[in-house]
Amino acid sequence: MIAIRKELEAAQGEMSEWFEHMHRHPELSMHEDKTAAFIADKLRGWGYEVETGVGRHGIVASMTVGSSGKAIGLRADFDALPIQEVNSLTYQSTVPGVAHLCGHDGHTAMLLGAAQHLARTRAFNGTVRLIFQPAEETMQGAPAMIRDGLFTRFPMDAVFGMHNMPGLKPGEFYFADGDMMAAVDNWEIELTGKGGHGSMPELSIDPVVAGASLVMALQTIVARNVAPQHRAVVTVGAFLSGNAGNVIAQTATLRLSIRTTTPEDRDLVLGKVRSITRTQAECYDCSYEIREGQPGAVLVNDPAETARAAAIARAAFGEEVVHHPGPTYLGSEDFAFMLQQKKGTYCLIGNGDTKMVHHPEYMFDKTNLPIGAAYWVALVQGYLA
Repeated sequence: MIAIRKELEAAQGEMSEWFEHMHRHPELSMHEDKTAAFIADKLRGWGYEVETGVGRHGIVASMTVGSSGKAIGLRADFDALPIQEVNSLTYQSTVPGVAHLCGHDGHTAMLLGAAQHLARTRAFNGTVRLIFQPAEETMQGAPAMIRDGLFTRFPMDAVFGMHNMPGLKPGEFYFADGDMMAAVDNWEIELTGKGGHGSMPELSIDPVVAGASLVMALQTIVARNVAPQHRAVVTVGAFLSGNAGNVIAQTATLRLSIRTTTPEDRDLVLGKVRSITRTQAECYDCSYEIREGQPGAVLVNDPAETARAAAIARAAFGEEVVHHPGPTYLGSEDFAFMLQQKKGTYCLIGNGDTKMVHHPEYMFDKTNLPIGAAYWVALVQGYLA
């Protein structure tokens, strides 16, 4: 494995070029046309059988070596976020208001690095399925690929994912059994009042005041309804209303991220969001509409596959850089839907002391590129020995 790591370290410059290209040209969820074409072109050049358009922009690249009937799936995501990057990078985003601030460009570059090495060496016995997935940020990509026959058209025995995580030691691996990440529900609440002049509030119905009260009321849901030993959160990430200080707006829109880890808590929390929204709107004489987005799912790692993947990582990188059990989070991942269909596991690779993902100043640690690629190669060789 030392030789493989050295070869991938020698290829870091090329992986960095792929990474920087994708970082300069980010595309939002379900609009990743050019990124998908870039990825597919690389894979075809290395001799993979490439299927595009799986779940709109998804890609599955397959290669079979030897006579084994075993197959493994490796997944990376490649969509960007609707956030303005605030960095002075030489390769910063060229698209205003859109940037790779979650590291999906790094995830894709790592899997491409592994793909190139596996195609060149062919040191495995079985079938490798490389899954490049769109629209992770909106929870649309994995369900779309599954509906389009991901696991029926491209049979595999197990599927694996990986994500970088700021705050964890760079280049080190973290594995967790069972529930690792939360289900998410992204909702939008629109309150409608009666617009008017700021000097005459008595002639208006102010949705900003109603929305401010609703924001605070929503914060009582977890604090006073969810058992303290459970985990859940209700975040109001956007409050949109009005354009001038002397105008009472007609509408106010709240965008929520609701995260839970059990079906019972999800039902409870979502029910409370509905009832509190209704009563708060009534209190302020507003009407309201709740728009529910694509729901997520709890990400559940298979314990046996997690132990096996961690053991392979230890053999490849050493005991000291592999952590099992590792941390769990209330973040969400639509890879959870893949793990509902196939056994497998999702691990984290530390990104060091950087801003958190989704922060305008977040930066993916490029030194992780050959390390992550080496993990994928080790996993393939361990499973398809």
